[in-house]
Amino acid sequence: MAGTLNKVMLIGHLGDEVKMHYFEGGGCVGRFPLATNETYTNKSTNERVTTVEWHNIVLRNKAAEICEKYLTKGDKVYIEGRIKTRKWKDDTGNERYSTEIQANDFTFLTTKKDSQAANATQPAQPKQQVGNNSETAGKAASDDDLPF
Repeated sequence: MAGTLNKVMLIGHLGDEVKMHYFEGGGCVGRFPLATNETYTNKSTNERVTTVEWHNIVLRNKAAEICEKYLTKGDKVYIEGRIKTRKWKDDTGNERYSTEIQANDFTFLTTKKDSQAANATQPAQPKQQVGNNSETAGKAASDDDLPF
């Protein structure tokens, strides 16, 4: 294979509202932080540990405007794009770096409003029986492994 590949796929929650910047020529850029998390069990302490990774998402033009209109903090979204690292000098002359995900595709998965409405309309869940039911035990174990 002669080429290379720079592709990122993320599913996470917005950490803030989409911030827009408009240019004179009519173009615009939207930016927002996206949180992804990983949960695992520490083998030495048997304690569940969750780590959060923050990603700076950058969208351009129509994609940015759509995200600004429909996404709010806490919404779950699928982002596809590429990694881009920028380098600049700050006010004191030090070189600074910023790594961003330049998104070229996205899918809205759930909105915060949808999640709140689903929780409000769901009837109370009956308590699970404690016993030797392998179907219930398998379901509970798989639910614990979900990253969100």
